[in-house]
Amino acid sequence: MDPVIIAGAGPVGLALALCLARHDVPSIVLGEHDHAPSLSAERTAVLSPETAGLLVRLGHRGLHASGATWEAWRTLRRRQEVVRVEFGDPASGGQGPSPLHIGQEHLERGLREALAEQALARIVPGARVDAVEQDDRGVSVRTKGANATWWRGSHLIGCDGPRSTVRKLLGVRFPGRTAVDRHAVAALRVALPDKGVALLHREPPGPGAGTEVTARPLPDGVWRLDWLLPARGGPLTSDELVSRIRGTLMAWCGSVPSYELLGSSEYPVHQRLARRWRAGRVFLAGDAAHLMGALGAQGLEEGLRDADNLAWKLSLAWHHGASDTLLDSYQAERRGAVGARLRATDQVLPLLRAGGVWHTVRRSVLSGSARRHAELLTDGHLGRGPLGAAPVYARSPLALPAPRGSGAATSASSAAAPSPLLGSCATPVGGAVVDVPVTALDGSRARLYERLGRDLLVVLVAPGTGVWESRHWLTAGLMPRLAKAVAALPTTAELLVAEAYPGSTAHSVLLIRPDGHLVTVMTGCRPTELYAYADLARGGPPTPVQDRVPH
Repeated sequence: MDPVIIAGAGPVGLALALCLARHDVPSIVLGEHDHAPSLSAERTAVLSPETAGLLVRLGHRGLHASGATWEAWRTLRRRQEVVRVEFGDPASGGQGPSPLHIGQEHLERGLREALAEQALARIVPGARVDAVEQDDRGVSVRTKGANATWWRGSHLIGCDGPRSTVRKLLGVRFPGRTAVDRHAVAALRVALPDKGVALLHREPPGPGAGTEVTARPLPDGVWRLDWLLPARGGPLTSDELVSRIRGTLMAWCGSVPSYELLGSSEYPVHQRLARRWRAGRVFLAGDAAHLMGALGAQGLEEGLRDADNLAWKLSLAWHHGASDTLLDSYQAERRGAVGARLRATDQVLPLLRAGGVWHTVRRSVLSGSARRHAELLTDGHLGRGPLGAAPVYARSPLALPAPRGSGAATSASSAAAPSPLLGSCATPVGGAVVDVPVTALDGSRARLYERLGRDLLVVLVAPGTGVWESRHWLTAGLMPRLAKAVAALPTTAELLVAEAYPGSTAHSVLLIRPDGHLVTVMTGCRPTELYAYADLARGGPPTPVQDRVPH
């Protein structure tokens, strides 16, 4: 069968190719440039712990060595600390693991190195998409440049950025707002107080620093500083940039320490959302599908979520065929999640940018409303809450409607509608699961996140199994019946055992998608219901394809 064609060799395109390789699906990545572009030091990305874990699973060996985690985050107004978030073990008072801050050049280099080790994927430089044709069996793509030719693939994914040629060839509109925020950014090597602490400072004291500045540490004593600029105004001159740097350092250090300017730029933040993310065998992902970034929103984070969501669905289509319900669910889930995040930003942005909420501060007392807005702004920068947390696909075509009354549910899927006695856990249906220790049937131990990205996972919560060898519990309790039920599912699944899962009782059974989102949680083993949920998760039986070549 033909490989999947990916247009765009940025982080999202590279990660998608690695996700597909993990599913044994070949791909070709068409890169516009003749070589990997060099990126300046101020181009960085903030990744949630879950997304960082995804990149490690995909083979980015130097991710954590190339990036920096933070001890804490501070949100200040003038000289007053409004919000402080300490990272670390919750048992010791922390609020969980820190985000990872990494230079985009290090991020891309690690992904390219991982891809170079994959026999199922390759990058073709100097290949800019020029034309796209598709039929019932695949997609034909014409490229121009150093590698000008026709390519044949099973599907095409446009990861070719905000000016996406693929999107334009599909005739898909890209509505939204231009320059909702404008920033100047610089990378400095400098010694700052609280070297492991990131901060957002509104109205920093002293002249020259502007109205809002954010500082995020990187390895080797480097900091990325972002200044909010007036929405309307001319480009920032080099003298104005130096004035902002000196004013900010003076406010934080009391004097201007020696520093090295490694790179700087100015960029506007656009908010845009493509009308469609799928047209037949062609899909959009990353900046080709959405633009965001106001209030700390990380567009790259959402692009990597796009890749993780789409890869396992394409793998089912490539290996076995897939229903339109499954393939359409990519747009329903991801466009819905990004759209909700953009709407949340639009609702909060006028309040925060108007500055009025910060002027409700009186002396040392911050009003409840103002504090909530400050916390919301902090969440946006930390990838939490409505401005950044991992989405819950509650209204997905691959999920049952929320149960009513006694818990009975109905399904619009072609599968028989299951109506089990639902179990409970801390993760809502459609939400991202929590990483817990698990044991495989061969006795090997791992973390749950390490097992994601290939097949469906069925996790039995069985307290006490952690102290016994697997041979003692493989033939006891629910295991024999559950193992038989998992083997009979309509798509490949792996059975794991966990000592505990937050909010779950003993004998709970969790069904988890390859991208780590919960399909359902049940009490005990009901093979019929488990089969129906697994069938629902794959979008029902695949659409027949004539003359399909078996894999």
